Amino acid sequence: MTGNMNMIETNDLNLWYGDKQTLFDVNMPIKKNCITSIIGPSGCGKSTLIRVFNRMNDLIGGTRMSGTVVYDGKNICGPDTDVLALRKRVGMIFQKANPFPMTIRDNITYGPKLHGMKDQRELDEVVESSLRKAALFDEVKDRLNTSALSLSGGQQQRLCIARALSIGPEVILMDEPTSALDPIATAKIEELALELKKNYTVVAVTHNMQQARRISDYTGFMYMGRLEEFGRTEDVFENPKSELTERYVSGRFG
Repeated sequence: MTGNMNMIETNDLNLWYGDKQTLFDVNMPIKKNCITSIIGPSGCGKSTLIRVFNRMNDLIGGTRMSGTVVYDGKNICGPDTDVLALRKRVGMIFQKANPFPMTIRDNITYGPKLHGMKDQRELDEVVESSLRKAALFDEVKDRLNTSALSLSGGQQQRLCIARALSIGPEVILMDEPTSALDPIATAKIEELALELKKNYTVVAVTHNMQQARRISDYTGFMYMGRLEEFGRTEDVFENPKSELTERYVSGRFG
């Protein structure tokens, strides 16, 4: 297994929405070129935690943080962080596929154009390479100029992954990326995640414990806003240190 280098590291991270604290003293390393899964019951802070990594929580009024989140040697919680530049490097895939209501091609070129790419040949190359990386090119290459909304749910989710890849991120955050998909589409996204970790660092929130076991190198178990346990996936599932983790992974609560 590659990667003992930390791509992102949280230190004593706390987060509040208004008066309500939702994360408590989270210390967690995200290893480079690995898949890290975050599991735990609903409402335990999993999505809030990964949204810290690209400052998506900023879009919710009254959010404040303490502690640090170090990425590329800098604390990205600081007020001087260029959030747009950060989101270019840390892409996000949401629970429900959200392709733009435009063509497949325009979905992929949207980000590169926003960042100033104009050359048509370069844009065509980005379209093909992003779709190939998302294991979608062969299925859609003859209909790049048709609406993205005509794709199946699983294809739409892979298109959203291709769209995230189009601007050259280093980290890909996935928030329950398969919860709305059938088992076949889910398996494709899982295979894709395993392929992506060769070139990217992947962090996935999942309710599906079997999925976490299948695809992740490291797993964090969250409970009521705290990181209860973190370690190599096989250790967390087979030899958990905390009784709470043990109860959760053996299906006795949650």
